[in-house]
Amino acid sequence: MTFISFFTYIRIIKFLLKMSKCEQCIVRQLNSLGELTKDELLRISGCKSSNIVKKGEILFDEGQHINGVFCIKDGVCKVTKMGSNGREQIVKLVKKGDLLGERSLVSEEVSNLKATAINDMEICFIPKEEIVRDLKSNTNFTMSILKEMAVSLKEADNVIVDMAQKTVKQRLAETLLHLNKTYGSENLEKPLDIQLSRDDIASIIGTATESAIRLLSSFKKEKYIHLKGKEIYILNPKKLQQIAEGF
Repeated sequence: MTFISFFTYIRIIKFLLKMSKCEQCIVRQLNSLGELTKDELLRISGCKSSNIVKKGEILFDEGQHINGVFCIKDGVCKVTKMGSNGREQIVKLVKKGDLLGERSLVSEEVSNLKATAINDMEICFIPKEEIVRDLKSNTNFTMSILKEMAVSLKEADNVIVDMAQKTVKQRLAETLLHLNKTYGSENLEKPLDIQLSRDDIASIIGTATESAIRLLSSFKKEKYIHLKGKEIYILNPKKLQQIAEGF
């Protein structure tokens, strides 16, 4: 290694170390960690671990003790629950900026869900004892965690009602609108910034894969969406909204 390249290497390492510090991470502003003080963030930064999770790898499984909280720095994972019929139901998509595992942490129970990476992810894992310490001492952090859990419960309630009262076609339209809001852009020529398999889409809306494929093809034929492999382009969100509302 030359003299110049060695110091270039050192600068890169210092830069990466700086970016890995919790108090300097932009992602924390997207979740409850933004309520922690600088000293608390410095302490967490010293004990957390950062990892790359490859597409298809499992972050944690049903029945597993998580013993900490995951902070998603980049990428998307699906959170699933195994049904009595042996099929997995996607209950949530977790994206950059989200925390994962806090519910099992608070309840001190094993996880009843499974988390699998949809694409390559960058995550940080914060040990249980550090999060519990802050929950006990920082009321703003505690309230923020409780609010996030309340939002998750509200979303779960809505899913239950939709599954019972809405048609599969309505649920697909609603799911596409949600994906467009979360992963889409105003440019209709750009696909959603997430690629889901047909099985994943079927799992989200609670139907057989064949039914999901037929409905997607129908939406494509009507020019509500465009499909290119796993890429989805939302062309007519207004019409999808009408379908989702039953019109």
